[in-house]
Amino acid sequence: MTEKQRDIVLVVDDSPETLGFLTQALENAGVTVLVATSGAAALSVADRVTPDMILMDAIMPGLSGFETCEQIKAKAHLQHVPVIFMTGLSETEHIVHALESGGVDFLTKPINIDELQARIRVHLANSRSVQSARIALDAAGRHLLAVSRAGDLHWSTPQTHQLIGTTPSGDALLKEIAGALGEWLGREEGASSARLDPFALNPGGELNLQMQYLGSVGPDEYLFRMTTSDHPNQTDVLQQHFGLTAREADVLLWIAKGKANRDIGEILSLSPRTVNKHLEQIYQKLGVENRASAAVRAAQVLYEL
Repeated sequence: MTEKQRDIVLVVDDSPETLGFLTQALENAGVTVLVATSGAAALSVADRVTPDMILMDAIMPGLSGFETCEQIKAKAHLQHVPVIFMTGLSETEHIVHALESGGVDFLTKPINIDELQARIRVHLANSRSVQSARIALDAAGRHLLAVSRAGDLHWSTPQTHQLIGTTPSGDALLKEIAGALGEWLGREEGASSARLDPFALNPGGELNLQMQYLGSVGPDEYLFRMTTSDHPNQTDVLQQHFGLTAREADVLLWIAKGKANRDIGEILSLSPRTVNKHLEQIYQKLGVENRASAAVRAAQVLYEL
């Protein structure tokens, strides 16, 4: 069984007493805590290690918490990280300022630990829903669509719309595909267990499609990847070109997308040690010595698609 990853929370406060109190409470709850005593230090830490959550003191010397949050949200790799503000101020203008600067919540000191932990759970869950969709879009390839369990289309990528739009009845086919996926979801109550098994669709008799279920990315929102014989799955291309196993191809694709080992382990439900084992085999089969070289080799193949 894969070991559950501990959540990482960055606590930013210029008070050593507050840092000590929150660190102990959060670590007792099974959270990995990073600390920073200033806005500048928080930016430095977050650039090296991406936290799952940031607890931010609003009023600090130098960069205020509001200014720090604005700079955090300006960084692409940190935009998804939820920021909860902590302060002794409770006036409406400060609450508004916290939200306008990019915060998701506001807690008044002294902090109630039970309330803090409850809010952390809620905001982490919301963040993961958004991030899982972003991860899927980054790594799953070009043709994606999301549907409801009732078979209504929530959205599709431009590439999906472009592919289906090349057929005489593109819009009708897209609706037919969404309906068929809804029916599949209705049959697959344990859909998560079937996520590694692609299934075929032949909408309107015009396209031979392979559909891959990727998971739930929101309330009643289910993500699928679509491939055709003319638009091969990127992992299939890597697997065939380099003689990889299916899982090695998955890992290599994530490497080509610039993901770190920790992220790859979370996405593919693998332990860090297993990811490293796959990397050793990938390096050997590609004839390279490091992940940068492997990423370049993979990108060269994928850009030919």
